[in-house]
Parts: sequence; structure tokens; C-alpha cells
Amino acid sequence: MSIYEHFRPEEQPFIDQVLEWRRIVTDQYRMKVTDFLDPREQQILVALMGKNDEIQFDLWKGYQGIERTRTLLYPVYYEPEADDYEVQCLEVEYPSKFVTLKHSDILGALMSLGIKRKKFGDILIADERCQIVVAGEIADYVRLNLTSIGKSKVKVSEIPSNQLIQTDDEWADSQSTVSSLRLDVILAEIFRLSRAKVVPFITNKKVKLNWKVVEQPSSLLEAGDQISVRGLGRAKLISIDGQSKKGKWKISYGTKKSK
Repeated sequence: MSIYEHFRPEEQPFIDQVLEWRRIVTDQYRMKVTDFLDPREQQILVALMGKNDEIQFDLWKGYQGIERTRTLLYPVYYEPEADDYEVQCLEVEYPSKFVTLKHSDILGALMSLGIKRKKFGDILIADERCQIVVAGEIADYVRLNLTSIGKSKVKVSEIPSNQLIQTDDEWADSQSTVSSLRLDVILAEIFRLSRAKVVPFITNKKVKLNWKVVEQPSSLLEAGDQISVRGLGRAKLISIDGQSKKGKWKISYGTKKSK
């Protein structure tokens, strides 16, 4: 059986990347730090690495509620240190009395600097504070060039990881039944909308499945999948618990509302 059969077809390029990282560490006896991986990519990496007598791996866990993070792959004899993850934490100072910054504002400002999404991790916002976790190799570039977000002037400075905002990871869990495991059907059930109202969110690229934009309402979901809908919130399909006598699927799911 091919290793790819355990994953979605669109995940094959990332699988190949993980296998290449593993080869580099094995053949060259050196550590490899990855770019920032979203939670689904982390799951794939963990599954592919499995138990290995030659390679170890660890995810950087710098604060409570972390989502995107870097992973360190290294030979079994190596003792990793904190600096090996090459992560820097930045605080963005802005005129909070006059301006409200949103996640999308900061994301857009970073992307406009030509920074690839995989080079920075979570954007943390709480109590008029804003922080960004970035790859060490771009930290100086961000500090020097991120001077404004929208029309607001900002100042970026480095902070230690113990000053990062601790995020809430609580979900509201529910159970229900659905006629199908299609994306549009499950979203309609979770957010209590008609399928007709759900479909435009998908076709207008406002829905992400496992942190990737999805445009097909007919996409089939699997246990463990995570979904975000711009303007509505986030959800995860915790488990698929079989079918009822009437052929409906029993599901357990968690939700978070947009702030």
C-alpha cells in the first residue's frame, strides 16, 4: 500500500517534503528546522516520522494555545537547544487608543512586505497588544520594514517567548446527525444555516479546510478535520460515530465563534 493512500491527494507535495527532510537528517547526520507548519501539517509529519531509531523530532511549544510552529528534526545523539528552532517573538506597538488592529490587518501588512506565510507563525492579539512569532532569519527584516499597518505607524521590537499572549483553546462541543459528510452539509448544521446560505461562503473562498482554502461544497470531511469560515467562526469535526438506522451520520464537533 502506498503511503499516499493514507492522506488526501492535495497533501502529496507536503508528504514528499517531509520525506526529503527525513532523508537529509539521515544521510547528512545534521539537524533540520522546518518552516512554520499548520496543525494539519504537524499531524502529517508526526504520522510520517513514527518511531525511528535514527531521527528524533520536536515541535517548538513556546506558549499556550500555539497553532503554527516550527519543527526540529535531528539525529538521535543530538541534544537540541532552544535556539535551534530559530524562532523570534515580536511585539507590535501601535496607537491603540485610536486604532483597532485585526488579525487580517497584520497578515496583510506582512504579506505586502513579500514575506511568505510559512515564514511566520501565529499572530496574537489581546488587550490592545499585538504580537507576531517569526522565523529568526526574517526577524531583522520585519523589524526594519514593518513600520505601518494600514494608516497607522507601528514600531516592532523583540520580546522573550515568556511574554507571549497565552491563547484560549476552549471549544464548545456538540453532537448531531447529518445526511452527508459533505462540507456544505456539515457547515450548515454547525452554524445553523441553510445550505443555500453556506455555499457562497465556500465558493467565495471564505472557507478553509485544514488551513487551506477549499472551494468545493461537495468536499468530504474526515474525523479530525478543522474548518474556519470568515465571519462565522471555527469548527472541528471531532469524530464520526457511525450511522443511525435511518442512514444519517452521527458526528461530534467543536466550535469557536469569531471575535
